[in-house]
Amino acid sequence: MTWESFINTFDTGSGFWNPLVWLTIMVIAFLVAYIIRSFGNKSFKETPEKVKPFLSGNKEGDKEGSHVKASNLYWGFMETFKGIYTTLTKMHTGDISDYVMWFVVILGIMFVVIVGVF
Repeated sequence: MTWESFINTFDTGSGFWNPLVWLTIMVIAFLVAYIIRSFGNKSFKETPEKVKPFLSGNKEGDKEGSHVKASNLYWGFMETFKGIYTTLTKMHTGDISDYVMWFVVILGIMFVVIVGVF
């Protein structure tokens, strides 16, 4: 088996697919990752204090008090686009066939605009 026949196992015209080549690449990538990981601090002991999330030096508060509701998070966005959002909410039916219909209609419009069928 020559190197060329090994590389061009499945020549697709725009590249090649050879499971052995990809397996070799993945093994090398895992070895490199393992070598980089082995340079880590071996004396590290996992304690509850060391594994807490880092919040810029601030203590972590209670989770309920720090929770940001989506209505607060997106308030400016929702207020700015209120007219569009209410129209889209009325159009939302939850039926997948409606979404497929809209996809086909918009795809058809894009086809007409881009290709210039008319």
